[in-house]
Order: sequence, then C-alpha cells, then structure tokens
Amino acid sequence: MWIPLITLIVGAAVGSGVVYFYKKKIVESKNRDLQAEAERILGDAKSKSKEILYDARNQAFKIQDDIKKDERTRQAEINKIEERLLKKEKTLDHKTEEAEKLRTDLDEKVSSIKNLREEVEEIYKLQAQQLEKLSSLTKEEARELLLKKVEEEAKEDIVAQIKKAEAELEEKAEEKAKWVIANAIVRCAAETTAESTATIVNLPSDDMKGRIIGREGRNINTFEQMTGVDVIVDDTPGSIVVSGFDLVRRYIAKVALERLIEDGRIHPARIEETVEKVKGEVNDLIKELGEKAMMETGVTGFHPNLTKILGRLKFRVTHGVNALKHCMEVSFIASNLASELGADVSVCKRAGLLHDIGKAVDHEVPGHHAHIGADIARKFGLPEDVIHSVDAHHGDVEVKTLEAKIVQAANLIANARPGANKENLDSYIKRLVEMENLCEKLDGVKKAFAIQAGTEVRIFVNPEVLDDLESVKLSHSIARKIEADLHNPGLVKVHVIREMRAEGVAQ
Repeated sequence: MWIPLITLIVGAAVGSGVVYFYKKKIVESKNRDLQAEAERILGDAKSKSKEILYDARNQAFKIQDDIKKDERTRQAEINKIEERLLKKEKTLDHKTEEAEKLRTDLDEKVSSIKNLREEVEEIYKLQAQQLEKLSSLTKEEARELLLKKVEEEAKEDIVAQIKKAEAELEEKAEEKAKWVIANAIVRCAAETTAESTATIVNLPSDDMKGRIIGREGRNINTFEQMTGVDVIVDDTPGSIVVSGFDLVRRYIAKVALERLIEDGRIHPARIEETVEKVKGEVNDLIKELGEKAMMETGVTGFHPNLTKILGRLKFRVTHGVNALKHCMEVSFIASNLASELGADVSVCKRAGLLHDIGKAVDHEVPGHHAHIGADIARKFGLPEDVIHSVDAHHGDVEVKTLEAKIVQAANLIANARPGANKENLDSYIKRLVEMENLCEKLDGVKKAFAIQAGTEVRIFVNPEVLDDLESVKLSHSIARKIEADLHNPGLVKVHVIREMRAEGVAQ
C-alpha cells in the first residue's frame, strides 16, 4: 500500500519538475524573441534617424544656396540702380553747366540790348530836334497837326474801329460775366439730393414690431393719430418706415418712436406723453438749426425770433430741396458773386440767407413768400437794401440795387444747377398741403392729415360738435369738395374719425 503511494508522490514531483522546466524554457524563448525584436526596432530607429538627419542637412544646404542666390540677385539689382543714379547725376551736372552757360549768355545779350536801346533813344532825340528846327514846329504842335489831319482823312475808319471795339468789349464782358458766375458756383459746394418722403427707423429685433402695433392695433393707431404720419410695418427685417410729406411730422414721429423703442414701454398713454414731449423739444431744435445756418454762412446780428423763423425752413421743401439748405446755398453764391463784382458782400450774404424766409410762414400768412419775407425783415429792423433784395429776388419788384440783382441771379443759379429743381415733388407736396388746409377749414374738424402719398386723408373731428351721423355726412361732403377744388386729385379715401374719451378719478 505504501509503495503505490510513494510511486504516485514521486511521479507527481517529477511531473511538476518537468512542467516547471518546460515553462521556464518557453519564457526564456519569449525573452530571447523580445530582445531580438527590441534590437531590430532599435536598429530601424537608428537607420531612420540617420536618413532624417541626412535629409535635414540636404534641406539646410538647399536653403543656404537659395539665400545666396537671392543675395546675388539683389546685389546685382542694387548695382544696376547705382549705375542709373550715377548716369542721372552726370546728366544733371551736364544740364546744370549748360543752364549756367545759357544764363551767362542771356545776361550778356540783355546788357548788349540795353546799350543798343540807349543809343537808339539818343538818335531819336537828335532826329526830333532836327525835325523841330526844319519845320519850325514843336513836338506837341506837330503831333496835334498830324492827328487832326489823320482824323479828317480817316473819320469813317475811326467810327468802324469804335464799333468793332464796342462789339469786342461786349463779347469780353459777356465772357467775363460767365467766368464770374462759374467761379462763384465752383466756390460753393452744395448738396443736390432731394428730400425724401419716408424715414426708416431701425429696430433692435423684429419682436418690437408686434409691440409697436399693439393689441388690435391700438398702439400704432394712437401713434398715427398723434403724429399725422403713416407707419408702415412690413416684412423688412430690423426696420419700419415712417411716411409723410411734412418733414416736421416725420422728424417728431422718428424721434418719438426711437425713444419709445429705447424705453420699452409702448402703450397709448406713453405714446401721447412722448409725442407731446418731442413736439416741445422741436422749438429748441429749430433755434439751434437757425443759429447753425447763420454760423456756417458767416451772418451775425439777427434777432433770436428771426433766428427761430429761419430754423423753421429746415422743415420746408422748395423745388424738392430742403429750404434752409437752399437759402444757405444762395447766400454762398451771392457772397461769391458780390466779391467778384465789387458789391457789398455783407448785404448779399444776409439777403441770400433770408430770401425765402417767407416760406416759413406762408401757410399761415397770405401773399407771395418774397413780400412776406420782406415784411419779416422790415419788422426785425434789417437794413433797407437787405429788405429790397429779399422783396425783389423773384423779379416781382423793380430791382434798384446791384446787391438785389446779385441775390436774384444767385437764386436762379441755385435753382438751375443740375439736381436742384424738382418741380414734380414740389407741386405734389403743395397739393397735399392744400388738401389738409381744405379739410381743416370745415366746422368741427380738429386736425387733418394727408397720408399714403395723398391717396388717403384722416380727419379728426370734435366729438362735442359733431355726432356720428354728422361725421358720416362730413366725409361725403369733404370728398365732393376735394373733387371740386383740387386739380386732378385722383382716388382719395376720406376717413373721418370721431373719438370720445371719458375720464374719472377714484379717491
């Protein structure tokens, strides 16, 4: 029993030894393989590093060769430039020597001519003395006798020469006048762009369009009623359009809308408050505009109220151009013409700036704007020559002074230059103003606004004077009156708005 057991133990021990040595042999074999692989990889790395180093050296040598080639090329160019400069220097020295030689020759010739002239004068004097002795006449008597005889023989030729000289003088005078006018226009830089009838207001985001319109359009309706303009909200991203022919209304609407957008509180009460506040600020702006125009044209000494009236021209359009810019342009041209012709520059400058001052109030005062402007200038104690120049700038009054004629010419030049005269826009705006004035003259009408390029009129009536039925009748009567009184008005929609407001106070 013990023998098999011992045999089994010995067999197990021998098997374990064999397994141990077998595994050891396998591990040693793997170690040898790994070592060989490592040596092979190291050899490859050394070989590649030598190749890389070789390529790098070749590249460095190539770059060095390119640099040397560039240096040689640049040096060759520098040498060529130096050669050209040396040649030019030699040529310049040669020309300088020739100029000095020519100058010396000219000085010698001038001296010789001077001496020759003195000799000729001495000979002429001797001849004159001998002639006086032979003719027993003095020099003055001989001249008078000769001129008298020539005049008798060539009277007709003299008359013809005088007429020819007069014709040449008129031609030269006309050419000189053209040069004076051209020089005056060149010295005046003026804008030629006509005033638009629409203003774009930028929005921070398209979401603001919905807030401007308001629930059921109450915000935009209130804004349009307060300002008298048409607010166009379309698919254009980031902007809306304020449309209207009256520059004051468009300006008030633009500023009020920008403030409402900046504030963020947009509702009817806030709209009314903002619009009224902006309207109050316009008066200060008008004064600033008048003072700025005076400063740019170099005119001083106007009464503050006259300055305000002048500033109101910023919001008027004449021949499609801003009226204040037109007056400043006429002032510049008139002063330049006056300086060329020797007239009173101060008078022309003042009269040119004020020549259309009547247009600031011609919708309130009847009469031609030239006569209205003369009355305004007279009221504020301006000199009589300035008043006359304003009154006569359209030729309705006889021109009595050179300054008045210059102002008249400057106004014609400003209107006649390219881009200045836009009669179609001017007559169109005049028709819109007439349309509003026609509606506002009727009983019960508080305010009327012509919008949509004159195709629509919004009329706000006093609810205490007119009821709903009378408002309907008023819309039809106004439509018939527009057809009868306005020339070719086209299709015009008349909207009569009657709004009743009631207020209560809770304590």
